[in-house]
Amino acid sequence: MTAALTERTLGDAAVTAEDIRQALGAVLDPELDEPITDLGFVRSLEITGSPAGAVVTVHLRLPTSFCSPNFAYLMASDSKDVISALPGVARVLVELDDHHDSALINAGLAADAGYRGTFGQEAEHSLEELRWTFRRKAHTAAMERCLTELLRAEPTLAEERVGKVRLGDLPAGRTKDALVRRRTALGLPTQPSAVVLADHNGIPYPPDNVPMALRRARSTRISIDGNAHFCRGLLRTRYAGSGADQSARPDGAEPADHQELLPLRVKEINP
Repeated sequence: MTAALTERTLGDAAVTAEDIRQALGAVLDPELDEPITDLGFVRSLEITGSPAGAVVTVHLRLPTSFCSPNFAYLMASDSKDVISALPGVARVLVELDDHHDSALINAGLAADAGYRGTFGQEAEHSLEELRWTFRRKAHTAAMERCLTELLRAEPTLAEERVGKVRLGDLPAGRTKDALVRRRTALGLPTQPSAVVLADHNGIPYPPDNVPMALRRARSTRISIDGNAHFCRGLLRTRYAGSGADQSARPDGAEPADHQELLPLRVKEINP
């Protein structure tokens, strides 16, 4: 299947392809905690000018045809929302390609049926519940990255003392900035005196629980990084040339992310 992102603009439109790409950069894969634009999930976009405003059509693609329908719908729905919010956009059509639930998801998006209206009784949770679940995971991973980075930079720092580290103790940089964003999304305190190793309610762990809390956080982070690496490889295998649309991962990147992978055949589940 093909390949690198395609873009077309027909007629005069108030928005540009760059506007659309920037808007889509705010849409995250909920499990991988990365923008869909960095992952290469945007397959094509087309902008058509009209007197009422621009009509934007976006096609999304995923690493396999059996990626979680919940996650697929969440990304497609968020894509439609961020583009619809742009000035000068009159209508948005977002379609998910080559997924076993493409017809169901695309019909629900076109009708603005919502998550429960699209999946009916299969919708076990609300979209907001899903968002909060993955916001918590993203916070846990960001927290672990900061503390592991600190432990590597300060070899004399005992793991047991990590529970006393505060935001003001962390070095400035991308890793700390990511943690502050994740804490803000959860409504957790972000002042320098806030303890870094805390649960989803901002409550620090007792000293005896610190080593186990750090290990659990590390397990969450490794899972996210591993899944991201795996999904990127699957997408490159499924869509030849799609690697050109992927951005290098700064967190958890592995050498194979920047090399051609061995051929891998993924058995597709046809609707």
